[in-house]
Amino acid sequence: MHGTAPAPALLAADRSADYFESYSVVGLLALVGLLFVAVAFGAGRLLRPVVPTPEKLLTYECGVDPVGEGWAHTQVRYYVYAFLYVIFAVDSIFLFPWATVFAAPGYGGATLVEMFVFLGFLAVGLLYAWKKGVLAWT
Repeated sequence: MHGTAPAPALLAADRSADYFESYSVVGLLALVGLLFVAVAFGAGRLLRPVVPTPEKLLTYECGVDPVGEGWAHTQVRYYVYAFLYVIFAVDSIFLFPWATVFAAPGYGGATLVEMFVFLGFLAVGLLYAWKKGVLAWT
């Protein structure tokens, strides 16, 4: 034998040093990112002109002068449509990994059943929304 193997305690110490060294790199990167944001906001505050006028202090309403109360009623229907869109958009993202697993040998039947259960839940949710009249735009 040309050399002796290092003791297990030394190997563990080397591994833990490498482990914490990688975390120090992540911490340093996070610190640099925070510093960059702080410098950017500070520079913006120092360089921007500050000339307050009564027009600038008004509430901005998409180019229209604000008239009446600041409290407006909006229909919940808009939010429900947006919520339904987000639900179905996120759920459709799950179809892509399923398609790749479905193509793999040996997974066809199980993934097909799982996807029909998944699509069944989506269909039940859509039928529930339809029965409640959420999808009627009147």
